[in-house]
Amino acid sequence: MSTITFSTAAIVPAVPATRLRLTARGRSVVLALAAVPLAAGIAFGALSGGSAMASNDQVATVSFETVTVMPGDTLWSIAEGIAPQADPRDVIGEITRLNALQGGALQIGQELAIPTQFSE
Repeated sequence: MSTITFSTAAIVPAVPATRLRLTARGRSVVLALAAVPLAAGIAFGALSGGSAMASNDQVATVSFETVTVMPGDTLWSIAEGIAPQADPRDVIGEITRLNALQGGALQIGQELAIPTQFSE
C-alpha cells in the first residue's frame, strides 16, 4: 500500500471574502439602469397605443342567414340542405370558418351562420 502525505506548504490559506458595498452614487446608477427598460416600454406603449380612435363614420353591418341545429343534424346534412348543388365538403369548410367551429361537434339549438353565397 502507498501513503499520501500533505505538507503545510501545499495548503493555500483561505482569502477572506470581501463584501460588495455600493455607495450612494452606485445605488443611483443601478436604479437608473433598471428604470431605463421600464421607461422605454411605457414610452413605446404611449406612442403606439393611440392608433384606435372613435369616429362618426358609419360602419356597414353584415347580417347572416342562420340555421338552428336540430336533434340528429350534422354539418353534412346541413350543408346538403342549404346548398344541394354544391360539394358538401366545401360548404362544411365555409360554415366551419364562418362560425369558428372546432371539429364537427354541434349542440342542439345552436345557431349557425350560413355563408352568403349559400343563403340565397
